[in-house]
Amino acid sequence: MGEAMSNDREDKGNRQPAHRMPRSQRVRDSENDRTITGSFPVVRRRPARHPAINRGIPARLLTTALIIVMCAFLGFGYAIQLNNKTSTYETMSEEELTRLITETSTQVQNLEQRRNQLQSQLTSLKQAVDKQKEAERIAKQNEETNGLLSGRLPAVGEGVVIRIGQGTKQRIDAATMFQLIEELRNAGAEVMALNSVRIVTSTYVSDTTDGLECDGVFLEPPYRIRAIGEPQNLQNAVAIAGGVGSKLKVKFGSTVKVTSSKNVVISETKKTKQYTYARTVE
Repeated sequence: MGEAMSNDREDKGNRQPAHRMPRSQRVRDSENDRTITGSFPVVRRRPARHPAINRGIPARLLTTALIIVMCAFLGFGYAIQLNNKTSTYETMSEEELTRLITETSTQVQNLEQRRNQLQSQLTSLKQAVDKQKEAERIAKQNEETNGLLSGRLPAVGEGVVIRIGQGTKQRIDAATMFQLIEELRNAGAEVMALNSVRIVTSTYVSDTTDGLECDGVFLEPPYRIRAIGEPQNLQNAVAIAGGVGSKLKVKFGSTVKVTSSKNVVISETKKTKQYTYARTVE
């Protein structure tokens, strides 16, 4: 080996620079350099590949695949969650379920209590409104009734119209006419008028030298009475045998005609009487 090393030194010393060597010598040296001696294996280099070509495309494909798989898992989990609405309660512990039931029961009791309070208030309001309406209705009814009885308000309704002619035998007296008015009142007449005079509780009929007078108004025959009430009862009160109707015909020779009507109008009114001594009891 020492000889080889010395020979190498001699060869290196005898070598001339490449630019001074003849061309033939340089060719031989190049061939000697490529000669495989067997002492050291020659490792040939593989051509270099660009890293973007080797690793870029598979990495992107792998990333895309992973994203697709993750999206699929997320969608599957979301679908299960939507279809399984009871999973929340199924996964709760016994203590959590007990607490939830207790809280729900408390809320229900509070709502029931609030509902009862509102129902009580509504009932009170309805009773108050009903009482007020009932009082208003009664007051209005009393006002109408008092107005009709006192003659302050006009009236209309079904009833009868009675026409009495002048007596051929003798003149009709006030007592007979007043008796007819009382018979009609007893038969259910609610509102009456004699000729142009509204008949009320204080109405009177009196005799004069020329005929009859009612509440200071002179009455001329034929006499006409309008009465509102049940028509059949009023007719019976006049036509009853032995009654005032028969008396008018037999004693006075008068004609008596009774006509039923569904629309008897009494527009005559009286002024409200002012009482000096009487007053209502409180």
